[in-house]
Amino acid sequence: MKAMVLRRIWNLRENREPLKLEEWPVPTPREREILVKVSVCGVCRTELDEIEGRTPPSFFPIILGHQIVGEVVEVGSKAARFRPGERVGIAWIHSACGDCRFCVGGRENLCAAFSGTGRDAHGGYAEYTVVGEDFAYPLPGVFSDEEAAPLLCAGAVGYRALRLGEIEDGENVGFAGFGASGHLVMKTVRCLFPSSRIFVFSRNPQERAFALQLGAFWAGDFGEEPPEKIHCIIDTTPAWKPVVTALSALASGGKLIINAIRKEEGDKAYLRELSYERDLWMEKKIQSVANVTRRDVAEFLKIAARFSIRPEIEVFPLEEANQALLELKEGKIHGAKVLRVREG
Repeated sequence: MKAMVLRRIWNLRENREPLKLEEWPVPTPREREILVKVSVCGVCRTELDEIEGRTPPSFFPIILGHQIVGEVVEVGSKAARFRPGERVGIAWIHSACGDCRFCVGGRENLCAAFSGTGRDAHGGYAEYTVVGEDFAYPLPGVFSDEEAAPLLCAGAVGYRALRLGEIEDGENVGFAGFGASGHLVMKTVRCLFPSSRIFVFSRNPQERAFALQLGAFWAGDFGEEPPEKIHCIIDTTPAWKPVVTALSALASGGKLIINAIRKEEGDKAYLRELSYERDLWMEKKIQSVANVTRRDVAEFLKIAARFSIRPEIEVFPLEEANQALLELKEGKIHGAKVLRVREG
């Protein structure tokens, strides 16, 4: 099979082609696994963190990618949940122990044995992949393969952030950064909380224009003051400056939900600008989003189907994965980027 393979950590400023196209053997599913012929795989900012070492893979060489859509072609000897020919999705959560207090309590995203697809197990930048049958999802037929892929991470982890925000209809909702996750969650907010106003912070004028086009009440650069205080802001950026901006824009008792697997070190100096009285007092709250649970993925797929929440997408062939990643790194974002692994 064809696969785009990462063999070591790279700085994307020094190497603009960190992934190499290689021929690999097709994997064999174990007892409770399924073999999936990959159709498409979404491109996520987490892949940049893996390539550049902020959340390094568990082993090398590795196949990245965790927003996978494909067809079941073989099942393990004890796998009974899916049959060959069924379309499935695979998300960031590849496995968890199933026995710890977090798994038993429905918070498997915090399991010490949590395994991420494309980081701790081979992912979807390839023509085939395997996954445990309990960690694959039937996909609503209303979505094309390309539309379904971003729902599995950008949508699902964004939905988790929204749940953690405990938003009520009519409260102001903000986004710091407006990429693949932001635009999907904004569409979700408009469906679930129709009376809420949406505020978007982005340094990119194209992203701000895109947000307004999708119905944002206000869009401005980081550092600009919005016309109203905001009850919940979801930060999807890799930087620290948006944290300061978001905290100062929160209403009393407001929540900042940081939906990023890592923050880059380069602009950490912005944290010195934090003012306790302005930014943290009045019971403002900060909470991170760690990974995603199967419940998040399954619930969001149902919500997306119910309200016809569809991502804006840009499609690249598998061989152009490096180009898609570089555009993501450089902020050339208009919705979600998806790799077409197979035609037809």
